Amino acid sequence: MRYRFICDQATQYPVTLLCHVLQVTRSRYYAWRRCPESRRTQQDRRLLTKIQEVHVASNRTYGSPRIHAALRQQGEPCGRHRVARVMQNAGVVAKHRRKFRATTHSAHDLPVAANVLNRQFTPAAPDQVWASDITYIPTGEGWLYLAAVMDLAFRGIVGWAMADRIDRTLVGDALIAALTRRRPAPGLIHHSDRGSQYASADYQALLTQQGLITSMSRKGNCWDNAPMESFFHALKVEWLNDQTFRTRAEARQAIFTYIEVWYNRQRLHSTLGYRSPEQYERMIAA
Repeated sequence: MRYRFICDQATQYPVTLLCHVLQVTRSRYYAWRRCPESRRTQQDRRLLTKIQEVHVASNRTYGSPRIHAALRQQGEPCGRHRVARVMQNAGVVAKHRRKFRATTHSAHDLPVAANVLNRQFTPAAPDQVWASDITYIPTGEGWLYLAAVMDLAFRGIVGWAMADRIDRTLVGDALIAALTRRRPAPGLIHHSDRGSQYASADYQALLTQQGLITSMSRKGNCWDNAPMESFFHALKVEWLNDQTFRTRAEARQAIFTYIEVWYNRQRLHSTLGYRSPEQYERMIAA
């Protein structure tokens, strides 16, 4: 890799300087120049170009498993370990995760429902189980709150809403968006945490009116709503953490692009066999 770098930069800088900086001798560099590249080295260099294209297209969020899956879907014959090796040698890495704060307010006297879902996160068909949750995004104008509804069968976001206040209207708007988009039959399980927004009389009345079955996580147990926790983690790590939003409008646009352009339609999901939610739903329908 060092010799290749020197060769690429030799038109811009003296070879002697490049060899000194990279701690290789000129004689070895010129010996490398006289030897033709092996077929495997040529193939690795071509593969690296394709890896970098997929990596950039994913906003530098894909690690080797997703990049390998994306390349296979493009018809590129390559092994997962080879992709990992080429990425490691070239320093191609995915973004690292950051922790974020919970938004649940469960210190209230409102009625809470039992955990009907009980971590059964793989329903047989769409519109049988939805999960919902809230997160927050900092902007120069203050917090922007996002409520989202996910169909657990294909992990797609079927409804979402954003506002500058975290209240029952926010979660109600997200649910109404999902109901309008999907029009599920009565009997669908709706799972959330036991926050005051979801336990409110207005929200529960909407669930009852639509024939949805209420399920709530146990107190202080984030694993009971793990798919939504995972989605918000991905949203922040892959899209938001390296951006600064001056206004809520800027954050809204970024979140819309992530959900509707990237996550639902393009992002490869490990739980779905490295397919996007849209691809997986089509596969279920077929």
